[in-house]
Amino acid sequence: MKFERASGILLHPTSLPGPYGIGDIGPKAHAWIDFLASTGSSLWQVLPLGPTGYGDSPYQCFSAFAGNPYLISPEALYAEGLLARDDVLDLPSFPVERVDYGAVIPYKVELLKRAHRRFQEAPFSEIAGAFEAFKDAAAHWLDDFALFMTIKEAHGGGSWVEWPAPLRNRDGDALQDFREAHGADIERQAFWQFLFYRQWADLREHARENGVRIIGDIPIFVAHDSADVWSHSELFFLDDEGQPTVVAGVPPDYFSPVGQLWGNPLYRWEAHAQDSYAWWLDRLRAVFSLVDIVRLDHFRGFAGYWEVPAEEETAEKGQWVPGPGAVFFEVVEEALGHLPIIAEDLGEITPDVIELRDRFKLPGMKVLVFAFDSGAENEFLPHNFTPNCVVYTGTHDNDTARGWYERTEEEIRHYARRYLAREGRDIAWDLIRAAWSSVAVFALAPMQDILSLGNEARMNYPSTPSGNWGWRMSPQALTDTLRTRLEEINFLYGRHASAREEPNNELGSVGYPP
Repeated sequence: MKFERASGILLHPTSLPGPYGIGDIGPKAHAWIDFLASTGSSLWQVLPLGPTGYGDSPYQCFSAFAGNPYLISPEALYAEGLLARDDVLDLPSFPVERVDYGAVIPYKVELLKRAHRRFQEAPFSEIAGAFEAFKDAAAHWLDDFALFMTIKEAHGGGSWVEWPAPLRNRDGDALQDFREAHGADIERQAFWQFLFYRQWADLREHARENGVRIIGDIPIFVAHDSADVWSHSELFFLDDEGQPTVVAGVPPDYFSPVGQLWGNPLYRWEAHAQDSYAWWLDRLRAVFSLVDIVRLDHFRGFAGYWEVPAEEETAEKGQWVPGPGAVFFEVVEEALGHLPIIAEDLGEITPDVIELRDRFKLPGMKVLVFAFDSGAENEFLPHNFTPNCVVYTGTHDNDTARGWYERTEEEIRHYARRYLAREGRDIAWDLIRAAWSSVAVFALAPMQDILSLGNEARMNYPSTPSGNWGWRMSPQALTDTLRTRLEEINFLYGRHASAREEPNNELGSVGYPP
């Protein structure tokens, strides 16, 4: 896929409005795509779509292959007859503008259990046939995932390293005994994955019909408490008890004097190389079955990564270790072709990272809220861009544009106003204009910036284990005025997805000064 000049919005499905306590991939997601298409925007970026665990982070999932069942739409299940009318009308009183995960998760789990019971009890021949086909196609990851989740459920949700040794160590007889005793529950987990993939396929087809491409996200590392690590322990640095011996993080820097200790187990890259990176190839195939473009998170880790002994409490005492480098991407290209990948190349970037990115012609990332603190040479200022990059006003890990502006130093605010030639009264859209007008091939903004929201709408505070990922868009957010404003800026800067015809609106209606 050749990247062409375009624009879009970063909005995770959990942030969509709706009555069920959490955004999902049903009618409101279809309406969201309609809105994007109506503005001439052709990109929708999401965060990782996997099943979330402790902390609700999409970057710490129980599987790199599975979908998040909390995103399954009750309305779509009702439309297929898998839920009764009372199931979708008898609703708790959920907050409108935040996800209360403690309340939502048990509610959604109960709904999904009802859907599975109804499927078992009633004749759904068409769905049953599709379910069997899905199980066959996804067996290489689904069998282990459904088993993993069922064992976890049977042991109170605890990490797999806390399970009885025969199950923890995947003893063949112990696993077979468990399958025979818990077959219905294993089947239920597989059915939920079928529902997710079925609904997502419908949503993706709707996006394609409307000229909207979906940008997904692959975190380089996976969660320790995941089906991936449990079922492929030989690919990770683990001890005999299944605990990591070394973990991922980033060293101390401007943002943190002790660095960031992520805690993810690190790959035995030599083991991956021995089978030609088969697990990674399967992972890429799975993600590209869901999305059109992928943002490869922590791209620098493929050149070199920060390795921290597992017993350390901070990331200070680590070391740089070489990653798989160009060989990995050569294998990927040989097996899958040149994939449409965006390299997340933020943070401490060394020449070897730039060389790896440029060798495979991958666009890197520019973030405007990083642009105004060091003068004209700052790489995040638009006049320093090359076309082969993707510019964001901010990311899910930053404050919103307005929140950043209201909290940063006056010296930085002053430089931003001078550079943007604006007074800063509408700073989010000042940054959007700068991004959209730049030479970057893609320009994106989080929905919070499109709505000019402040710090209260921030999605994530890195290294903070709880209280994140909760922001939701107001049901009244997608106004005609906003639609017109987006369509206008897409037209003005050559990012409109249509034939770039003049929008049917007057300049004064979009809120820009003359």
